Amino acid sequence: MPMPTPVFDHKELLTLDTHALPIFENALAPYFPGVDVQPLYLDPNLGVWTLRVIFQPGVRLPCHYHTGPVHLFTLSGRWNYVEYPDQPQTAGCYLYEPGGSIHTFSVPADNSVPTETMMVVQGANINFDADGNFVNVMDASDIMQLIERLVRERGLEPARYIRPGHAGYSAG
Repeated sequence: MPMPTPVFDHKELLTLDTHALPIFENALAPYFPGVDVQPLYLDPNLGVWTLRVIFQPGVRLPCHYHTGPVHLFTLSGRWNYVEYPDQPQTAGCYLYEPGGSIHTFSVPADNSVPTETMMVVQGANINFDADGNFVNVMDASDIMQLIERLVRERGLEPARYIRPGHAGYSAG
């Protein structure tokens, strides 16, 4: 069997050095201060978003429902879901969340260091307030718009992250 022909003409690897890219500090402020975001891969067509996220001690996100699965790696620090206080996630932990999961992310206020994570999310987070009322939806498109807004408001260089091509017709 012959080697397959590549579908795309790759001239270089699609790779990012997270140490060389900016981190958008307080990216979710004023609603959720203490959350720093570095976008790595955003695909609004497939609904996939890959982020490096750094949570400062004491951060608590709203209760949220996942429409798709999540892969979450804890690189430093400690966090837990409020609903699972006896299962803290610490440096080196990998967590798989199936679609349909609902929980509340919390970083202990007594953490001595920020909690650094890397996440691959498929689908959306549907966020709720403390009374169970709908707040908003967060997906790859929302993250893209959030980053673009922060770049404009803060006078920053455009964000560099991997993004697949746009949809279109194969032939006229």
